[in-house]
Amino acid sequence: MRTHKQNSSKKNTKPARKSFKQQNQSGDGLIRLNKFIAHSGIASRRKADELIKAGFITVNGQKITELGYKVRPTDDVRFKGKKLTGEKPVYIVMNKPKDVITTVYDPQGRRTVIDLLGGKVKERVYPVGRLDRNTTGVLLLTNDGEITRKLTHPSSKVPKVYIATLNRPLKKRDIQRLVDGIELEDGKAFADSAVYVDPDDKTKVGVEIHSGKYHIVRRMFAAMGYKVIKLDRIKFAFLDKKDLPRGQWRFLTQKEIGFLKMIAGQQPVSLKEKAKKH
Repeated sequence: MRTHKQNSSKKNTKPARKSFKQQNQSGDGLIRLNKFIAHSGIASRRKADELIKAGFITVNGQKITELGYKVRPTDDVRFKGKKLTGEKPVYIVMNKPKDVITTVYDPQGRRTVIDLLGGKVKERVYPVGRLDRNTTGVLLLTNDGEITRKLTHPSSKVPKVYIATLNRPLKKRDIQRLVDGIELEDGKAFADSAVYVDPDDKTKVGVEIHSGKYHIVRRMFAAMGYKVIKLDRIKFAFLDKKDLPRGQWRFLTQKEIGFLKMIAGQQPVSLKEKAKKH
């Protein structure tokens, strides 16, 4: 897989692709309302039909309940009063470096993951979940609100794999404690699995976890008296950072987008197997 940097360095010898509007408009310039809603990122087309029937959608101030209704890109389409923008769904995987904030905007002016895109993505994307400032590794960004909600919901059980470098060797009994559960101030936290990355270096530990709680890996080790010196997320669901240098990013392939949507609609019990098969 090539990084965005590599892709952008090649000369474009192919015919110019049709724009998003050209691809999705009919000859009269109209777009089906459910497609417009789906492209805004709040729901799938099927769910959009349900929102339309329920009377939650207005077009230019008028409530629309008719399935198959068509709109122009310039129409004022709203869901419960909130204006929607029919953007093309975008999915990006990034290898986040250290000292970068996982947010769209930082009031303190610090560098954010959006800054790393370098203005090359016209759609308004945002990170799925969070990596703290000092944590590196795999991060998904998108403008697909439905995917974001499903992957970050506590019931999603999306697996995440980290490599933690500790201030001292981890005792074998403490590896088992990670799996058995560590009592934290906000409840018990469990690792799905924990192993030494290198048998000769017990300061490096691989941890697979599905909890989305902030600082969860660092807090689990801290509760046992260890300090995490370095934390790198090497996998989020099936996504990894293979061939993606630190600080670089790329768009997901159509196959990967399909996997992502399949995972978002699957029962939690099957996620781990899906990730292994990829």
